[in-house]
Amino acid sequence: MISSDPILTCDAARKFEAGLFGGDEAKEWSAMQQAGRAVAASLLEDFLEIGGFSATGRVLVLVGKGHNGGDALLAAQAVLERHPAAYVDVLFAFGTRDLRPLAAQAYRSLAEAAVNRVRAIRGDDLTGEYELCLDGVFGFQFRPPVGTEVAALLARVNALSIRLRAAVDLPSAGQFRADFTYATGSVKTPVLTDRNAGRVRYLDLGFFTGEEEGADRVLTAGILAPLGGLRPPDGDKRSQGHLLVLGGSRSYPGAVLMSVLSALHSGVGLVTAFVPESLAPAFAARAPEAMWVGCPETTEGGVALEALHLLQLRLARANALVIGPGLGREPETFALVTDLLKTVRLPVLLDADALQPEFVKAAKSPLVLTPHAGEFARIAGKTALRVYSRKHRATVVLKGPITRVSDGETTYHSLFGGPVLARGGSGDLLAGLIGGLLAQTPTDPLLAASRGVVWHGRAADLLARTYGQTAVTTTQLLDFLPTALRNL
Repeated sequence: MISSDPILTCDAARKFEAGLFGGDEAKEWSAMQQAGRAVAASLLEDFLEIGGFSATGRVLVLVGKGHNGGDALLAAQAVLERHPAAYVDVLFAFGTRDLRPLAAQAYRSLAEAAVNRVRAIRGDDLTGEYELCLDGVFGFQFRPPVGTEVAALLARVNALSIRLRAAVDLPSAGQFRADFTYATGSVKTPVLTDRNAGRVRYLDLGFFTGEEEGADRVLTAGILAPLGGLRPPDGDKRSQGHLLVLGGSRSYPGAVLMSVLSALHSGVGLVTAFVPESLAPAFAARAPEAMWVGCPETTEGGVALEALHLLQLRLARANALVIGPGLGREPETFALVTDLLKTVRLPVLLDADALQPEFVKAAKSPLVLTPHAGEFARIAGKTALRVYSRKHRATVVLKGPITRVSDGETTYHSLFGGPVLARGGSGDLLAGLIGGLLAQTPTDPLLAASRGVVWHGRAADLLARTYGQTAVTTTQLLDFLPTALRNL
């Protein structure tokens, strides 16, 4: 079971919420309070990536007529509860006369909870700097076009100096430029392609039962829960799976080492790595937990064809195989991979230089492919992700700002992680992590891939919140993999 919730169109979200609340304002108010608290908690965590929310921060709340404005107001209230020296400016984009009852109630709640720290302002009062801006002008009920006055207001806000810009559910009219968008209760399809949405966070408010269908879904952290639990007391290293890794070259020595280090953190029982013989001694000193097999080398320093028998000797005792990190593109190494894929029956993960059309065609076993956009174009051309996955009966992890995992029937979106992953080696860590999970669940490649993506992303979030996005190294992410399994 993949822990996930459906992604809804705006029309589907309207119908879903109408059925969920049935017009009951008490239920809607309770959900609005829950949403406001969730937005505040999440954005304060995200603030840690830039040093945290200033204790005396100035908050700007943009309010429309409806529930989005109410969510933003209650989020501001929750922020003020955590930071008693902060204060809020509220700008009503359409005035207060047309506020829906729950939005008006949210404003009263904020004003009563933070006496003398809340003021209503006009557009002409927008001066100076703000710590935070909460955009709650339009939600998924918005129907274009946006009026000229509101468009001018959003443009004016975009030009302000604001440390963090947060949109509730969707950036208003697609014009508010958000650093983060907090999808409350459900993820609506427009937010996934809105260039102004920034990073999207899904705030699960418990609206779904887990039985709802949908070909596009958002992954939730609950997929990691089994990894954070107790392991069988009578298990041994062989019962936790055995992963083989083939990669490395003198030109790209570090990639395979990073993959192996990540695999060793996955919970897998055994890892055997096949690398050029000149690299094996140094790697064994760096990661003695793995079994390093030094392979014959080509003249350029890649793994030579003669290594095939070394791999075949160990295939019967393995549960999964990763090919590609640091492999290089020498013809002899490619010939080795082709011959190997024609015979191996283990689930295989292809990454980096092993993402070649001929390798996908040669494989006889279940495949997991982990391309970024450029590598996917190399193997798939203009074929869509789901179509390509179905055609090749492969689980494809298409890495990007929103990583998508597809088995050809369903596409799962991961909203974890961020720009801290936009550096060399993060894909090598992901390949090793998924590979280790695949060796533990070889009959369920989709689960292993989805679980690895979420785990990798959560660790990246923790890394960025601890040290920021800039002055870090890729392998520091490994230190946060244990913590990412806590508090699920």
